Amino acid sequence: MRRKISSWLLVTVLLGTVSAQAQQPGRVPRIGFLTGQSPSEISARIEAFRQGLRELGYVEGQNVFVEYRYAGGKSDEVPKLAAELVSLKVDLIVAGGGSGLARAVKGTTKTIPIVMTGGSDPVGAGLVASLARPGGNITGMTAISAELAGKRLELLKETLPRLTRVGVLWNPTDQGSAQGLKEIEIAAPTLGLEVQSLQVRSPGSFESAFKAAITDQARALQVLGSGLINSHRNRIVEFAKKNQLPTMFADASQVEAGGLMSYAPNAPDLYRRAATYVDKILKGAKPADLPVEQPKKFEFIINLKTAKQIGLTIPPNVLVRADKVIR
Repeated sequence: MRRKISSWLLVTVLLGTVSAQAQQPGRVPRIGFLTGQSPSEISARIEAFRQGLRELGYVEGQNVFVEYRYAGGKSDEVPKLAAELVSLKVDLIVAGGGSGLARAVKGTTKTIPIVMTGGSDPVGAGLVASLARPGGNITGMTAISAELAGKRLELLKETLPRLTRVGVLWNPTDQGSAQGLKEIEIAAPTLGLEVQSLQVRSPGSFESAFKAAITDQARALQVLGSGLINSHRNRIVEFAKKNQLPTMFADASQVEAGGLMSYAPNAPDLYRRAATYVDKILKGAKPADLPVEQPKKFEFIINLKTAKQIGLTIPPNVLVRADKVIR
């Protein structure tokens, strides 16, 4: 009888020890946050993410630690920074960018949960099995940016009714960018537009793309987002202003930097909502079982200051539809 009692006590103690180790009440979770951009370019979005954490009861430095890493537009740095976060044994990694960045992070770990903050068509990009059932170690938000490319082209045509030729600046190494070009090519004929493909694969290829746009007489420029292109937004904006080219972007920050127009999901809202995934995963949920969510807020932004600089008058029927006007 004493032996049975001793055995029962031993098992109870062991189970209690295992349970205590699993719960680790004194351990503060550590989050990795990786973006392909620089801190200044993404500051509003990071603050939105932090706000989301605060709303859920997390205080950085107290009950959660966040390791921030910035590639600053250097795509080759992303895998290195992701590997660095993996070596730190973070509890999860937030991929602050598009599908290309999320794919690079996923390439470094098959076990650490990854939370996307945006990106186009994660199913087509091979990041998840489906939006409802991701099935792997990655989930989060999708910005459906590529799917909106046709809508942006339509708004550009409404702004410039006589427009017949538009240059499309895109990165062929970015899956979302490539999909966006396809959407534009489908929409262009019905709008009476001819599309000029302007490829940029590296920082050094922008000048040749700009030269081609001028030589082949593009009358407007639609810019498809990617880590490379987003990190050179000022360069693109200055070129467009210098040559009086109306621009349509897939990111509000480009318009705030001097671009003419953008139509896109509200990016800070996507980052704020990404915090809910962080909370669920830290509490034990598996990315494979957390559905990928789509945007709820969209913004059409017009920069009237830029319109004036390039000698363009925005039609009243377009201006009245803007959610935000920069004067």
